Amino acid sequence: MPGPPSDSRPKHRFGARVLEWERLSEIAREIERTESDPEGVGIMTRKGRLFPVRVSDVSLKASPLLKQELLSVGGDAAHARGIADHSVGSSPVLLLATWGQYRRLLPKLRRQPFGLPELADEVDRALRAYTTHAPRTVTGAHRSFPVGDRPRVMGVVNVTPDSFSDGGRFLDPASAIAHARRLAEEGASLVDIGGESTRPGASPVSPEAEWARVGRVLDGLTGALDVPLSIDTRHPEVAAKAIAAGADLVNDVEGLRSEEMRRVVARTGAAAVVMHMRGTPATMQENVEYADVRTEVFRALADATDRAIDAGIDASKLLIDPGIGFGKSAEQSLELLAHAGEFRSLGYPVVLGASRKSFLGAALGGPTVERLEAGLAAAVLAAERGVAIVRTHDVGPTVRALALVAAVERDAARPPIAPGALAATEPDD
Repeated sequence: MPGPPSDSRPKHRFGARVLEWERLSEIAREIERTESDPEGVGIMTRKGRLFPVRVSDVSLKASPLLKQELLSVGGDAAHARGIADHSVGSSPVLLLATWGQYRRLLPKLRRQPFGLPELADEVDRALRAYTTHAPRTVTGAHRSFPVGDRPRVMGVVNVTPDSFSDGGRFLDPASAIAHARRLAEEGASLVDIGGESTRPGASPVSPEAEWARVGRVLDGLTGALDVPLSIDTRHPEVAAKAIAAGADLVNDVEGLRSEEMRRVVARTGAAAVVMHMRGTPATMQENVEYADVRTEVFRALADATDRAIDAGIDASKLLIDPGIGFGKSAEQSLELLAHAGEFRSLGYPVVLGASRKSFLGAALGGPTVERLEAGLAAAVLAAERGVAIVRTHDVGPTVRALALVAAVERDAARPPIAPGALAATEPDD
């Protein structure tokens, strides 16, 4: 009799499985499951993940030396081919190494010339910021709020006649106050009040008109909500009045570009969201050309936060927002969402707003009101990438969706071995 049909594929004897992990604690847990020696867990964990780090403007003299030092510790680096024939004066460099290799590399770079000690310090800072998952507290002008313990939600209250998704619905102060209360009841950790539409092409509003819209709303909410209040404004005069009326946080779509806005935030002790946007809401879509959107947005946020600190704002009060949809195409917005975790390298909590925006419509199709599912998916993607606060119009559904992300994160972060065993690997994870 003929035998059973032959199958040229090998049998699944060993259960070969490619593992997915984001944190070193997850790698350590998998190594522990092999019943490896406890001392070896910490050693091998450092070899379990490659951390690509991009640096810019590395000089002609420093680039080959940087690659040489990386090769000496078992890593590698990619730079412009013009470095070899001296046809370029500087180059971006992509560093490729494990955590343990970086620990060996950085002391070597600090002994080298050509700016490499400063580069080592910045790479060290970026790695530690990116791999840190410990909760922290942001202190606002009146109240504080936690970030990093779980994905948080910022609820949107637009006190405007022309916002892209809900313009006119909450223009009456009583309606806006009731809506803010409802968002807090649905689980918003912060409530963001705005009196000027920042949709593409929106007409500017004077500070006086903006305050006339939001002032009574803030007065009605101060002391009535258990969650901090954010004022969504690019006008220093409005920010100052809002903070005096009880706002804790300034959400500035112009990224504290104004020197006077930086002075207001520093003087009042408010926290601030530094967002990336080219131009103004009226002009931002006129120039969406980027050679490398992630690099350019990252550099702009780095410069903006440096200016804020120079103006006297405490770094612990700053949050950053890559500004999805603000001066970006739909494709660029999707790229920023997919790589939102990279912005954690700056060391500030990341805020991201994708709710009901046009790039979702480009991917999904349909009118604004039918983008709920896409907005929820964007919120989950952002939270999985380590975004601390998701800004949304749809608070209840987003809170429930992010509860699952939080449950998965708690399991992933559970230490697999005795506290302190990974101290040399990832101090704050």
